[in-house]
Amino acid sequence: DLARNSLRTYHQTLDALVEDHCPELVLVKLTPAKVRKTLEKRWGDAAPSTWNSRMTALQSFVRYCDRNEWIKRHPLKGIKRKREPRDETKAIAYEDIDTILSDPGVGLREKLLWRMLYETAARTNELLALNIEDLDVGRKRAVVIGKGGHREVVVWASGTARLLPRYLNGRKRGPVFVTSRKPNVVPADSDLCPDTGLGRLSYQQAWKQFSQASKGSTLHQLRHSALTHLGEEGVSAILLQAKSRHSDPRTLARYVKPGVEA
Repeated sequence: DLARNSLRTYHQTLDALVEDHCPELVLVKLTPAKVRKTLEKRWGDAAPSTWNSRMTALQSFVRYCDRNEWIKRHPLKGIKRKREPRDETKAIAYEDIDTILSDPGVGLREKLLWRMLYETAARTNELLALNIEDLDVGRKRAVVIGKGGHREVVVWASGTARLLPRYLNGRKRGPVFVTSRKPNVVPADSDLCPDTGLGRLSYQQAWKQFSQASKGSTLHQLRHSALTHLGEEGVSAILLQAKSRHSDPRTLARYVKPGVEA
């Protein structure tokens, strides 16, 4: 029931342990020194958030091993998470978002995805995993699989509502966001449009397109920007929590802080 990004992180982290210390390494011999060696080698120079995401995967793995009584000593003892400095400038200004979304050089698929991310304040992997069958176009909403595998509803506004039918162009089933060309490697059935033969758009492709158009911003900043702008408009914390689907209202503190322009 893990999100796609979490699965990718787990794969990368555990595969790295296997590659660095041989597949025959038994768990009881997995020491903090061996784990630290892999972390430093692979992600020592990476951003603190990347290091910490690998630590989260390892901590989950160790807890699982501990519950099954496969380990006798803690292989993460003494290995610390890194401090992540808070970034108070994550929100993209209104006018900059408008410039990006109105750029005539941006394709219809990207305009729809970016606007839908902003209007729904959804996570990128949630929208990329959408199938047409999940959409309720008439009521401007869709069912997504959120964190923990929960089915949740996201709602969009008129901008997405105008672009969505144009982009789907009569398609009635399969992934909402698809590649421009047929994939060289046949994807899983769930990631293939049965009518066009196109594959589901990957996070890497989507991230690259937005990074280029926005000159370095990230797709997650659209979610952050949407919530920040709603907070600046006076939307209550309860409604922001409903919009963002955060389980802990304290997480919203960064969004209800007005920006310089406000």
